[in-house]
Amino acid sequence: MKIYLDHIGIACNNLDDASPFWRLIGLQQGKDETVIEQGVTTRFFATSDGDTRKPMIELLEPTGDDTPVGKFLAKRGPGVQQICFRVEDIDEMISMLTSNGIIMIDSEPRIGAHGAKIAFVHPKSTGGVLVELAEKGD
Repeated sequence: MKIYLDHIGIACNNLDDASPFWRLIGLQQGKDETVIEQGVTTRFFATSDGDTRKPMIELLEPTGDDTPVGKFLAKRGPGVQQICFRVEDIDEMISMLTSNGIIMIDSEPRIGAHGAKIAFVHPKSTGGVLVELAEKGD
């Protein structure tokens, strides 16, 4: 199964305050999207050619203090919150990981930004890094 680096998620207190650097270096800002189920507003930045299949930067602003990103900010402050890998078949990947003893936060995919099917791998299984898996309908 093919796997690709999709994006690096960065928790921030305010999307507008966190965006200037990414625009300044030449990344192209996409549209904001609020994902109610995750309590977050996202803003993606693509490389200069705008190819969304290449790795991107995702800024994550919590919609409240009691959301996963809100709790992350309270505990650790702004910074890298997760690394996301795009996979061809998320159900197959979850099955393979769990059958090999990997702890999943999501045993079933759910819907994330841009309508992608997503699931999170517990940091206990990755050396302390929150890993998101995403299957997109490119």
